[in-house]
Amino acid sequence: MTLDILMPFYGRVDQFRLAVDSVRAQTDDDWRLVIVDDVYPDLSAGQWVRELDDPRITYLRNDHNLGVSGNFNRCVSLIENDFSVIMGCDDLMRPGYVARVANLRSRYPNVDIIQPGVSVVDEHGNPSEPLPDRVKTLLRPRGPKPQLLGGDDLATSLLRGNWCYFPSLCWRSDRLREFGFRENRRVVQDLTLILQIVLSGGTLLLDDETVFDYRRHAASVSSLGGVDGSKFAEERDVFYEAADRCEALGWHRAARVARRHIPSRLSALWSLPAALHWGDADGRRALLRHALGGR
Repeated sequence: MTLDILMPFYGRVDQFRLAVDSVRAQTDDDWRLVIVDDVYPDLSAGQWVRELDDPRITYLRNDHNLGVSGNFNRCVSLIENDFSVIMGCDDLMRPGYVARVANLRSRYPNVDIIQPGVSVVDEHGNPSEPLPDRVKTLLRPRGPKPQLLGGDDLATSLLRGNWCYFPSLCWRSDRLREFGFRENRRVVQDLTLILQIVLSGGTLLLDDETVFDYRRHAASVSSLGGVDGSKFAEERDVFYEAADRCEALGWHRAARVARRHIPSRLSALWSLPAALHWGDADGRRALLRHALGGR
């Protein structure tokens, strides 16, 4: 039942240390942590890990920078156990994370993805609820938890709005190996992978016991991608690709939602003032195209 925790690293060392410490503080110690440094210029992270001298932790540094999706795939190649997490190097596991997902895995042994309860914090670690996370809460499926989801219902829900928090997800490892991360995706590689699993018959277990703190940065990759429009260009590709596949499966409701992608279009409108503020003409045009439903 050992849980593999893979941590791709490229970022602030102080937050990285907090992330590693949160893993070491788990009440259930049946885990192994593998850190994969994607050639971050500050070498102090690796030195600090070596000084911990914790046999449960492995620190590796890539020979050259692989980029986000490339490093995610390197992490997947290092998985040894049946379930795994690809944890953000600035996020925090609460002490009961490993114990909770172990309990859920034993109760739902055939599940492919577990979405545990998540709290959002800002870059200083304070509770936060910016608009994207308020929307996630609204779009998240209702009903008693844990809740096992799959098929047309799950695809429709995720295509309406991705309410998952990727760094907190616990994955069936062979599903990660089966699909991997698309290297042409820079921002929405998580939704791409989740949909691949769902469209191949996979299931997701949604829980509401909060065991993970997701750190939301104002200047995150996804936020910046919203301003210049690249995030929405990727999302549009994901939606239309998913619509075709859902239609082929007979999941007509999910296909309709994917083609309309209304919340994503509204999000593009919400990002438009920032593009105007920064004087980004190309970004403004890309956002308007997405908001108006251009393909």
